[in-house]
Amino acid sequence: MSGAAAGVLRFSEQRDPAVLAQFVRLRVIDPEGAYWRRGIEAATRWLRETGNSMLRVPYTTVTPDDWAGTGGYPLGRWIAEQRRAYGAGTLEAQRVVELEQLGMVWSEQEAAWADGVAVARAYAAAHGHFLPPTSAVWDGHPIGVWAKNARAAARRARANEELRAAGRPVPSAAGAMTQARQNELDAIDPGWCPAWDTTWQRCYRLAHNHVQAGATVPTAAGTVVVQGEDLGRWVTSQQHGWEQLLAAQQWLLENTLGLEPAANEEAGQPVPRGQDAKWAANLAAARQFHAREGHLKVPRKHVECLEAEADPAGRQDRADGVVEVKLGTWLDNVRRRAAKLTEQRRAELDALGIRW
Repeated sequence: MSGAAAGVLRFSEQRDPAVLAQFVRLRVIDPEGAYWRRGIEAATRWLRETGNSMLRVPYTTVTPDDWAGTGGYPLGRWIAEQRRAYGAGTLEAQRVVELEQLGMVWSEQEAAWADGVAVARAYAAAHGHFLPPTSAVWDGHPIGVWAKNARAAARRARANEELRAAGRPVPSAAGAMTQARQNELDAIDPGWCPAWDTTWQRCYRLAHNHVQAGATVPTAAGTVVVQGEDLGRWVTSQQHGWEQLLAAQQWLLENTLGLEPAANEEAGQPVPRGQDAKWAANLAAARQFHAREGHLKVPRKHVECLEAEADPAGRQDRADGVVEVKLGTWLDNVRRRAAKLTEQRRAELDALGIRW
């Protein structure tokens, strides 16, 4: 007798009649059928053990090892597979009936949200934050893309609230996240949807976690790399690009990491340039051009000259202390990759009247 059969047919122990009936009805030899049977048995016991009346199982749920016959079963994934098959019209009618008798929740949107929240909670527990890069995949779930879409929905909701507070009409509430859902993610990580670039927030959280663990703030590139982020390089770029930061960002760096802007005499020293520093330098050149010309119609070959102290990266290209920024080329490149820009960066250029 197989282990699965022994677990159900051990009559010396009290057995759930429904589980026994399902075992007798669904017992087959082929692996796919056995996989289905184990799923039904695991789902039935999950309902009994949790006291739920509906089969709303989190995506990350795996049954306990001590569940006879169904221990260690990836129930959350199995439920998601059945839901996808149902949506595609490939789930057998009899199986649909069996799942509905257990209280299956078929709503793709509600289930997808519940799955995403479950994976977000697991990701935050492992990484110390819920600020995954777009390419992140966790437990087989594309959590990076899910988080990006969630942030877009939350920001749309906040923008609508600002319009209402100002007494202005709201174009549409479609796609805006409800407050209840925002609260769910806030409970996982209050900083999951920052007002600025997500990469900046992720580096800040990693640096903060590093300091809270008893270490010192890294100040040299390559000395501390966590989750693929060079924290020393990032810290240096913040100090040299201090004036480009928002007041709230400056407050966080000062009061939680003890950072200060780079001293004037340090400004001329070569500094490893992270992506944030590069962006800030080019943006400073664009703002200077706009302030002088009143527009951002920059010729393709135009080179904007910045004073060294105005460059967040602290470069010095010429002996006279002038930094040359190929502004026309940069703006052309920005237009070509406009779809990949963050909302904050697009807003910074929109404020200068860029023509996309």
